[in-house]
Amino acid sequence: MIHRRVQQSLLFATLMTTGLLVGCRSKTADEAWPKDHPGPKVVASFPPLYSIALNVAGDDAVVRTLMTTAGPHHFNPTDNDALLLSGADLLLINGLGLDDDQARTLQRGSGNEKLKIADLSARIPKNRLLEGSCNHDHGANEPHEHSLDPHVWLSPEYAIILTEGIRDELKALDPTHAANYDRRASEYIAKLRKLQEDGLALLKEKQDRKLVTFHDSMAYFADAFKLNIVGVVQKDPGSEPTDKALKQLVALCADETHPVRIITVEPQYSNSNSASELIKVLLHKKVKDPVLVEIDPLETGTLEQLNAGWYEAKMRANLDALAKAMR
Repeated sequence: MIHRRVQQSLLFATLMTTGLLVGCRSKTADEAWPKDHPGPKVVASFPPLYSIALNVAGDDAVVRTLMTTAGPHHFNPTDNDALLLSGADLLLINGLGLDDDQARTLQRGSGNEKLKIADLSARIPKNRLLEGSCNHDHGANEPHEHSLDPHVWLSPEYAIILTEGIRDELKALDPTHAANYDRRASEYIAKLRKLQEDGLALLKEKQDRKLVTFHDSMAYFADAFKLNIVGVVQKDPGSEPTDKALKQLVALCADETHPVRIITVEPQYSNSNSASELIKVLLHKKVKDPVLVEIDPLETGTLEQLNAGWYEAKMRANLDALAKAMR
């Protein structure tokens, strides 16, 4: 992750030399938020947290999102993002290495010493987190620690924990409306529980439960809905697999005893041909009816699409797409 730290350092230097300083930003910072709303000003780092936060906040808090069509793997913060944070009370982040660096860089660049960063995944017990892939090479004898998988929002069970975290942060900021935050959080948690129940029921009779996913993001989703991920097309999002890695996937999927026919793709990487090439090879290897299924990891969304119902609708669309492809 050295390259990301370098990018963040360069960004911080840029922010601090483009006029975004405490003494000259107050008027513009005020303009970034509604003047007639006394409630908490909350920024969510990326779309899932934004959608969840809208459900809890209701009319008592104003919620904005930093990321839209550029997700955490490719987001480059700007001085406008730091400006937004200069007038905010709370920044909600996923944590686990996904959006931590951008958040802290922007906090420094905003000059907002009162801004609180709430790391929502920190509420999840560490022994319930899954190990993520290590996306860089090490020498043969070089010790290293594997990172934890940050994609916790793709489990409705963990989305409930994120919801509870947002609820508690808003209650601490705005105790006058604590009962409202409690009520709305409870209503949304009921929807998330129903989402998981419906997903399990939808896939219950399916025998075809092995998947190769596009990138290493769906482990919590698979756990939540009792699926089995046996491989990934892209270990590092946006980087095509090597010939060796592709051959290993082919061997895995074409296994005569336990073939794998479902390969997932992501709308964020529609220009990638690696999953389609895998399907062609599997057809040549006589794997019966291999199929591409679009599964959205919910890392991006246009501002026009994003609303309080977005998270649930996207998750249900993923489940429906899988159910149609599975046998």
